[in-house]
Amino acid sequence: MTVNNFKYTKIIRTWLIVGLIMLIGQVILGGITRLTGSGLSITRWDIITGVIPPLNAEQWLKAFELYKETPQFHKINSMFTVRDFKFIYFWEYFHRLWIRSLGFVFLIPFIIFVLKKQLDFYLIKRLGLVILLTILTASAGWIMVQSGLVNRPWVNAYKLTIHFIFAILVIWAMVKTIADVYLPSSTKKNCRKPIVSIVVIITFLQLIFAGLMAGMKAGLYYPTWPDMNGEFIPNVLLKSTNWSWANMINYDSYLFAPAFIQLTHRTLAYLLGALTIYMFLKLRGKVEEISKKWMNISLILVVVQIILGIFTVLNVKGKIPLFFGVSHQLVGLLYFMSILFLQYSFRKNKA
Repeated sequence: MTVNNFKYTKIIRTWLIVGLIMLIGQVILGGITRLTGSGLSITRWDIITGVIPPLNAEQWLKAFELYKETPQFHKINSMFTVRDFKFIYFWEYFHRLWIRSLGFVFLIPFIIFVLKKQLDFYLIKRLGLVILLTILTASAGWIMVQSGLVNRPWVNAYKLTIHFIFAILVIWAMVKTIADVYLPSSTKKNCRKPIVSIVVIITFLQLIFAGLMAGMKAGLYYPTWPDMNGEFIPNVLLKSTNWSWANMINYDSYLFAPAFIQLTHRTLAYLLGALTIYMFLKLRGKVEEISKKWMNISLILVVVQIILGIFTVLNVKGKIPLFFGVSHQLVGLLYFMSILFLQYSFRKNKA
């Protein structure tokens, strides 16, 4: 396969796909870590020594004592035993180990391929962006964790969202790189499809609200569907005096922000569903076979995603159900990727 007349070997193309799969895995592990309340279990960021977990009872007690100093332990998990602590420690440790493994799987081969001149400048530039965004994601993740180690028992919702969006941008950059390597150029004279660009933008906006939903735990406040605790527009949103930045900041103590975020998240989901169906009907006879396949995948995924969102809300019992919550996040991510691949399948010039 070629881009800019440069031929990429099969091992490089396979390596790119493995990298994308690992990035998806990292986002999903982040979701599991969040839903299990594990993100604050490891209070230190030791890049090298942090690879080795506690190996004996004494080391586990030492790690547990550090966790006991956090607001999360004092305000939520004060009844925890070492056994309980090991469970949440495992998910955060696995989450951090995965990103370290991603560094070895991605960064080391990248350096080798560059030294062997198996990558052209175009791909080096694209993958350099992926690496930069990955570093920024990790940095934002540590800033996010620190926000939950002082005063609050949970990480700050806005910092969590920034961390999540950086992760999405990493995947976006990787998808574009893979699309450039794998997808053939369009042969259509008019390959611009504005409706697809609109769907990409709205989906990205929806992902921002998904991050805020997660950070504010907004799903816990309105566990009903199609209404929101008997109201289609929560009454707290109808009072003009409630519309203030202070209420958006104080989402832990007042209902306005969770209500606004969840209502917007639901509305955008319906809008994306309608736009995806419209896009399918409008373009299905006017696009090439590869584009048609991505369009079919997008249509299936958006339907599954809406259904998963409904089941997630309806199965809230004091906390977000792990299976539905993680599945909802995974399918949402796959939907966004399918829309990106669809958009890139229309391009003539991939330079």
